[in-house]
Amino acid sequence: MKKINMVDLNGQYRKIRWQVNREIKKVIKSSSFINGPSVKEFQSNLENYLGVRHVIPCANGTDALQVALMSLNLKKGDEIITTNFSFASTIEVILLLGLKPVVVDIDPKTFNLNTSLIKSKINDKTKAIIPVHLFGQTCDMEEIVEIANKNNLFVIEDNAQALGSKYKFSNSKKQFAGTIGDISTTSFFPSKNLGCYGDGGAIITNSDNLAYKLRGLVNHGMYERYYHDEVGVNSRLDSIQAAILNVKLKYLDKYNNRRQHSAKLYNEALNKVESIETPFVESDPDTHVYHQYTLKVKDGKRDELAEHLLNNSIPFGIYYPLGFHEQKAYKQEFTNDKDFPVTNKVKNEVISLPMHTELSKSQIKYITNTISSFFE
Repeated sequence: MKKINMVDLNGQYRKIRWQVNREIKKVIKSSSFINGPSVKEFQSNLENYLGVRHVIPCANGTDALQVALMSLNLKKGDEIITTNFSFASTIEVILLLGLKPVVVDIDPKTFNLNTSLIKSKINDKTKAIIPVHLFGQTCDMEEIVEIANKNNLFVIEDNAQALGSKYKFSNSKKQFAGTIGDISTTSFFPSKNLGCYGDGGAIITNSDNLAYKLRGLVNHGMYERYYHDEVGVNSRLDSIQAAILNVKLKYLDKYNNRRQHSAKLYNEALNKVESIETPFVESDPDTHVYHQYTLKVKDGKRDELAEHLLNNSIPFGIYYPLGFHEQKAYKQEFTNDKDFPVTNKVKNEVISLPMHTELSKSQIKYITNTISSFFE
């Protein structure tokens, strides 16, 4: 059995290298490294895949979130409701823009923002909600949009971990995550379900007006060369990364299906272990694309299991060891640790197993047998 990796980008690359290398060479030959034809092609291809009007490529997922907020004409002190349990960029951009993050606790099953806690946080200063589709599973977007519409709030979907997943509405209609709110953002960090070989990101919207503003903001606030109508940023997806993404987008559904199949194999083996909770899926299987396969370990044994995995050459991740309310950079924003009982519990239970497109049945069997033996 070959070495188990948390992510196997090299193995994935070997299967498509002739296509990737060909497209990279095209960019180098053209010397159109910034906003070249491959960027425009990728923009169009992703628009078609998602069924949206506008994709605005940018330099990374964090920039995507920041620029999305910049486009809404918010004022310092305006409040943004989001989750307490996510990667730092979600709260980071709110604070960088002088806005106030109002974070709520999470659902203990999905790890996503608990929608039942949103209404109590809304006041005259509330301007937007940022749901994060954590670990690859969509949030309850129907409820979130309904709350936002009733209170005249924007919805910005943080879709960095769930590109290709679908949300199922109560009428059984399905729609891609990242196409439901006013704006969504995504990341093409290499380990993402759709990842490039460097940094990259995109902003998605169906609003023509927002799209126009967003395109200027990512390009120094220019709508005409050397005429700066907005205070913008320099955030562009370079042509080589776009060329790579154009190849990999063709395989995104296949990649997500592979992750879902690996998750199924994990579940079949680990559902028998009483001390573990396998990932809960809120709706149909395609609503979760398993950017991470995250277990909850009961009875305070998470760290012991982590050591056991390490001793058996199995990598793992702990996403995330702290809620935002405990992070040194942000904790001054919060006053009451008791507002986050689920986060405080889950942070000591979660552990993520290897999850990528190149996992083999033998690797999964070894991983699950190793975990089962720990609890025997």
